Amino acid sequence: MRRSRGFTLVELVTVMMLLGILAIGVSSFLIFGTRIFVDSSAVDRIIGSSRYAMERMTRELRSSVPASLRLRDDTHVQCLEFVPIETSGRYLDMPFDTPALSGRVFSPTTALQPGWQLFVYPLVSDDIYNASHNKRQQIASVSVSGDTTRVNFVASVRFSETSPAERFYAASSPVSYCFFASGQIYRYQDYGYTQNQTLPPASTPVLMAENLNNDFSQQLPVTIAPASLTNNAIVQLSPSFEVAGESFTYQHQVQVFNVP
Repeated sequence: MRRSRGFTLVELVTVMMLLGILAIGVSSFLIFGTRIFVDSSAVDRIIGSSRYAMERMTRELRSSVPASLRLRDDTHVQCLEFVPIETSGRYLDMPFDTPALSGRVFSPTTALQPGWQLFVYPLVSDDIYNASHNKRQQIASVSVSGDTTRVNFVASVRFSETSPAERFYAASSPVSYCFFASGQIYRYQDYGYTQNQTLPPASTPVLMAENLNNDFSQQLPVTIAPASLTNNAIVQLSPSFEVAGESFTYQHQVQVFNVP
């Protein structure tokens, strides 16, 4: 009868060493692969959210009320404020010489709504945010009759200037995009019109993007080239982002049409 032979201590130690080396190699490979996956997922998330924020900001800026852009910053936050257009068109008659409770416009594609603000010939940002300039009046109610709409105001009003093109704009509320030195981009809305721009506006923010990496003392995320008689306003967006040791910067210009 043949007796079975067991392992020697040297053989056992050798096997354990080989299994340890193999385990270290496999675990290192798994850790490296997991790290690559986590880093790439983080990069994709930041790129996706930043692209969405830039695209949404661009679309809203391009359809903003003329002269509604204003920009303010300090050492830790920069806020870009503007008023997105709800609808626009041409008016038939508006109270310019004598105060009145109503005016008439050609019915726009998007119907006017009570509570919206009606703008006529805004030229500077104060015309938008300072009600005493009489370029902005609140709509109380509307009545549509064929191709025309009668706009009733909340009180007897008088617009200060006529538009050479007899154009009006209607909007609901200003919108602000605020860039924080701590790394976030937030969007604010439904906070109303304020004569002096606040940092940030007094409303609930919506997070649009993270990992902002601009040095506010060297490069601000937003700059504005104001409109002139021959050029539209240009918004230069230059936000920088950093994730997983990699950084990237957007260089994007948005033309804001200024035809009051």
